[in-house]
Amino acid sequence: MEIREALPEELDEAGQVTMAAYAEFFAPDGVDADHEYLRAIGDVAGRAPRTTIRVAVDDARIVGCVTLELDGRIDLDDEPLSPQRAHIRMLGVEPQARGRGIGRALMEDCERRALAVGKSEITLHTTRLMQAAQAMYASLGYVRTADRVLPDGFVLLGYRKDLQPSTS
Repeated sequence: MEIREALPEELDEAGQVTMAAYAEFFAPDGVDADHEYLRAIGDVAGRAPRTTIRVAVDDARIVGCVTLELDGRIDLDDEPLSPQRAHIRMLGVEPQARGRGIGRALMEDCERRALAVGKSEITLHTTRLMQAAQAMYASLGYVRTADRVLPDGFVLLGYRKDLQPSTS
C-alpha cells in the first residue's frame, strides 16, 4: 500500500471512496448521490484547490482518502487556522478494506506532513457514531477537546494532538 497525494485524475475516485466510507452513518440504505452531506463529502475535487488530499492506494485502487488543511480551509466561513495548527477532515476508508491499518496510516501521514511544514498541533472532529475512529484517535495520542455544535444541533466531537518531531 502506498500513501501519497491524490493525482487530479483520481479525485473523483477518492470522492467515491469517501462517500462509501460515510454512507453507513448518514445513508444506511447505501450511497445516495442526492444525499446533501454525502455529496459534500464526495466533492474531493471541489476542496482540492484549498487543501491537501492524501490517498491510500493498493493494487492501483484508492482504498482510503483524507483531507488535510494546512493553510486553507474547506469551508471559507470556518475560522482561519492558527499558524501552528493543521486540521484533518473527512478521513474515509473503503468499507471492504477496513481493518488493515489504512486509516491509521493516513493519520500518521497527515501528522508527518503537518510537521514537515512546521505545524506543532493537529486537530479533527468526528461524530458519536464513529466509535472505531474515536478508538483509533485515542490510540494515536489524540485527546478530547471542546465539541463543535452545528446550527442544526449536530455535535462534532473535538480531538487534538501535539506534534513532536521524530527522534529516530
